Amino acid sequence: MGDNNWTRRDFLLGLGTTTAGIALSSCGISGDKSASGLTKEALAVQPVVRSQDLEKPDITVGYVPVNDCAPFAIAWKKGFFRKYGLNVKLNREASWATSRDGLIFGRLDASPVVSGAVTNARIGAEGARHAPLCAAMTIHRHGNAMTMNKAMWDFGLRPWYEYQQQYGDGALAAFGKDFRAYFDKQSPENKVWAVVLSSAIYEYFVRYISAAAGVDPLKEFRVIIVPPPQMVTNVRIGAMQAYMVAEPWNTRAITGNENIGFTFAQGKEVWLGHPDRLLGVMESFIEKYPKTYRSLVKAMIEACQYCSKPENRQEVAELLTDRSFTGARPKNKNAPITKFTAPGILGSYNYGGFDGKDRTIQAADTTIFYDIPDNLPKQPGEHATFMWRSRSIWLMTQAARWGQIQEFPKNAEELAEKGWRTDLYREIASEMGIECPKDDYKVEAAEVFIDKKPFDPSDPVGYLNSFEIRAKSPVRFFMS
Repeated sequence: MGDNNWTRRDFLLGLGTTTAGIALSSCGISGDKSASGLTKEALAVQPVVRSQDLEKPDITVGYVPVNDCAPFAIAWKKGFFRKYGLNVKLNREASWATSRDGLIFGRLDASPVVSGAVTNARIGAEGARHAPLCAAMTIHRHGNAMTMNKAMWDFGLRPWYEYQQQYGDGALAAFGKDFRAYFDKQSPENKVWAVVLSSAIYEYFVRYISAAAGVDPLKEFRVIIVPPPQMVTNVRIGAMQAYMVAEPWNTRAITGNENIGFTFAQGKEVWLGHPDRLLGVMESFIEKYPKTYRSLVKAMIEACQYCSKPENRQEVAELLTDRSFTGARPKNKNAPITKFTAPGILGSYNYGGFDGKDRTIQAADTTIFYDIPDNLPKQPGEHATFMWRSRSIWLMTQAARWGQIQEFPKNAEELAEKGWRTDLYREIASEMGIECPKDDYKVEAAEVFIDKKPFDPSDPVGYLNSFEIRAKSPVRFFMS
């Protein structure tokens, strides 16, 4: 029987008795589906670094079954790991929490982490394990979205860009009015949003857009944590009404696919140019295995460059459908194999809807792996894998804004420098002949945020105090 025959009550009643089984099966799936061995393409690659010259050539690298794993899939398939002397065992992770915790507890040597995970591990934010995590590069920017269910559509909510088209500068107020009216008519169990990890950028985006529209997310709805592959089913059975996740799990929800919802907004519409995933490691890994780490970063930079090229994107979208990666293939054998993965990778993105209208929009910045499209503001030498430490400061402001830390840390810049290793990235990129921006910090212009509020990293406390809706409001934030 299909998922349509489940009820929310069945799900909740069965949850307690099946949790252990789910946990075990998740581990089993993770191991069984992981990409392994060497492809013919990889075997044909001539290494430029000898394995015996690295401190630890055999490493385990995690990935999560979303489009984000494209650079890891490509580094494996095309032999970029092998090129730099690495023997990588890829390990498919059940969730973003296991991806992060695998690093902290030593099961993984490296793994992608959600933006915010490194920063919040450093500051010990609520919902984040306190640990010296580090990252020296961004895996990609954008590539994520918010899905709302059919009930929200039927109530009258529509994709954000349609509010902009209809109301112009009054779009946020108009959306806020509809959003407020929706929640006013809902019971508590119908006020649930899901994200992939607590104390991370997706949770901040859900709260940010709600607050920008005048709806206090701390009072109006609950935010829960759900692994990406479970998002669609949980909406179908009524366990939640909306979620934010990386592709292809938004595209799977829309009409013509799973028919359970529509895309309200892509993350890029909340903050244009935002970093999504980082290549996470523990600080001790960099200290013990500096040559190995440099090889890993170089392999991943080349993989991101490969994924970025328009002529390679169809291949990337096809590789992602493999069972080892997202496994997202349509049941209809006559449909294109990349029906779910291509929109986020090729940029022909369909917001969906239930009125028969085509909401497909072509954009070069749907997922940014390396080359930054011209519609985004950028500094000389900037590319997507470069990390701005100022963005780590922004993430700290949101942890403080939503009460995940008591006060904004006085040593924020020091924490940013320890966690976001832009210094190391510059050294490694320079060895590859890649130019980088000269600065570590920059002002985020008003036009890149949905509420047109600029962010100046030199005054994070002032920025925090400028928000009317926040935890402990109207308490003022001060340096701890």
